[in-house]
Amino acid sequence: MLKKILIALLALIAIFVIVVALQPSEFHVERTATMAAPPATVFDQVNDFHKWEAWSPWAKLDPNAKIAFEGPPSGTGTIMTWAGNNQVGEGKMTLAESRPNELVKINVDIVKPMEGSSTTEFAFKPEGDQTAVTWSMSGHHNFLAKAMCLVMNGKKMMSDIMDKGLGNMKSVVEGASKT
Repeated sequence: MLKKILIALLALIAIFVIVVALQPSEFHVERTATMAAPPATVFDQVNDFHKWEAWSPWAKLDPNAKIAFEGPPSGTGTIMTWAGNNQVGEGKMTLAESRPNELVKINVDIVKPMEGSSTTEFAFKPEGDQTAVTWSMSGHHNFLAKAMCLVMNGKKMMSDIMDKGLGNMKSVVEGASKT
């Protein structure tokens, strides 16, 4: 009886390992929101890491997180590092490309809770007197990350976080454009 249970358990583990291994290694998540503000106003919120605290979905998760900035105050070469609780983790963002009112590209390197790197982009497209902001994230998952995302539905979790951040940003820029 014990032998049959062990064989069944090993078979389940083998099936799980195969399913995880067959998951795509590359990931891409993208969300878009339209904001009643000009591209320059929205771009400024993303291009300056000092302004992220007002709209970032992670800022409220750990108000005691240690944040540090390096390099220029905004634009290409700006670096932000953080270390916080287990919800926020620890990592570094480097602004890799900045095209005013068009695109901000950021290299994100996470140290904790699980190491990983990704590329995040914010694209700004004018639509009349509004701006469509597209926030995307792409990267590569190792085996452990693929297993975690399979169990926790990482794509949905990230989509929800991005929607919240875009909603927060919308409130900030639409409030700023009224004043």
